[in-house]
Amino acid sequence: MPLRSTAGSGKVPRDPVHHPLFARYYARLSVAAETRMGLGAVRGRLLAGLSGRVIEIGAGNGLNFAHYPDTVSEVVAIEPERLLRQLAVEAATRCDVPVDVVPGVAEALPVKAEAFDAVVLSLVLCGVRDVSRALGEVRRVLRPGGEVRFFEHGVGGGPAMRFTQRALDRTVWPALAGGCHVSRDPVASLRDAGFELGPYRRVLLSEKGPRLPISYCVTGSAWRPSAPDAS
Repeated sequence: MPLRSTAGSGKVPRDPVHHPLFARYYARLSVAAETRMGLGAVRGRLLAGLSGRVIEIGAGNGLNFAHYPDTVSEVVAIEPERLLRQLAVEAATRCDVPVDVVPGVAEALPVKAEAFDAVVLSLVLCGVRDVSRALGEVRRVLRPGGEVRFFEHGVGGGPAMRFTQRALDRTVWPALAGGCHVSRDPVASLRDAGFELGPYRRVLLSEKGPRLPISYCVTGSAWRPSAPDAS
């Protein structure tokens, strides 16, 4: 079972992430996007074939929960934002797989090392404060040979779009979008963190709509190496 950071303290700490207005907007938009933008189908493909103990980092309002296969024995879902965490708790009661929703941040996961068979990253690396530290935590909690499933948005398009993405990240976008960044490169970040990349593909959301700074996504898998590289 996860080791919670509040265990034994008798106190509930102040939420490390607090974006109540964005959380309400995101909750409504994400539910609509399940069908209008095809995100429900993307989530189903992302989670297909998982088994064992899974930790989902940045679970949001819990839209992934219904897509976990019954081969998963337990999901520990980390969500730092209070409103989204409450919605995730409600979503957990409606799914067949056991889900434990836990407060925490990606950079300091409140769970034991090497405790999980798989890690799910779903539209979360865009919003963490420190990507390299968060992925270091992913490596810590994942057993050797364990799998990372990821679905992230990030840098994409031609030179003009990439310039726009960088400009938005330097100015208004993180403040408007709950800390989100649109010019990060999740594949490069996973590689730099020492993960072995498996198959991945670039997708556009939505495929038939206009190209927006948040349209450029990538989904795939990666693994924590089973043994250290020979030197």
